[in-house]
Amino acid sequence: MLKKSLVIALDIVIAGYLVLAITAFNQPVEKASVCSEVKIDIKKSAMEGFLNVNEVKSLLQRNNLYPLAQPMQFINTRNIEDVLRKSPFVEKAECYKTQGGHVCIDLTQRMPILRVMSDNGENYYLDEHSNIMPKTRYTSNLIIATGAISRRYAQKVLTPLARYLIGDDFWQNQIEQLNILNDGSLELIPRVGDHIAFLGEPANIEKKLERLRKFYIYGLNKAGWNQYSYISVEFDNQIVCKRRY
Repeated sequence: MLKKSLVIALDIVIAGYLVLAITAFNQPVEKASVCSEVKIDIKKSAMEGFLNVNEVKSLLQRNNLYPLAQPMQFINTRNIEDVLRKSPFVEKAECYKTQGGHVCIDLTQRMPILRVMSDNGENYYLDEHSNIMPKTRYTSNLIIATGAISRRYAQKVLTPLARYLIGDDFWQNQIEQLNILNDGSLELIPRVGDHIAFLGEPANIEKKLERLRKFYIYGLNKAGWNQYSYISVEFDNQIVCKRRY
């Protein structure tokens, strides 16, 4: 009987120990009592974005969430992530605490690929996923789209076109501006050469651009980049040029 009682008591002690161990494992002890450092890491990109460490800090301060010198146990990393993810410039946000009293924030920002300045007065950026990003005080060396641009046209037509242009070294360096006419047709304004390149309706864009590329390389390189004021690749198998007078 005594032996049985000892076994039961031992089982209770072991069970209690396991419960405490599991609880302790799931809730790590925060050795530091207050946050001594905030580490903000913004993922680098080949293109210039709109976020910097000071902007992130200001955003958290405006929402009373900047954790520096705050008690570690009261810092809510989920709330910090939620506020950052609501920013139109943030794609991903992760926040976590360390036992050394640090709060780490890892961010991936939305990257603008095109600036839209429409005739209707709208002024905004588009990212590679067609998301609209508001105008900011920062400037970036992006292609600008002007003219008769609705948001639907910008997202459905201009985003894939901009992705194609910036993904090609030749066009990224050559095209400065897109202009959209009232009928939805496209004009390109180059960085090199005083002319307008007309693509026509936004169909078979890649074929038209490839035809224009060959004309630039094999035609204008020999004839001169300022020989023509207007170059049209609207129709298949032909290039129509208007000579400058």
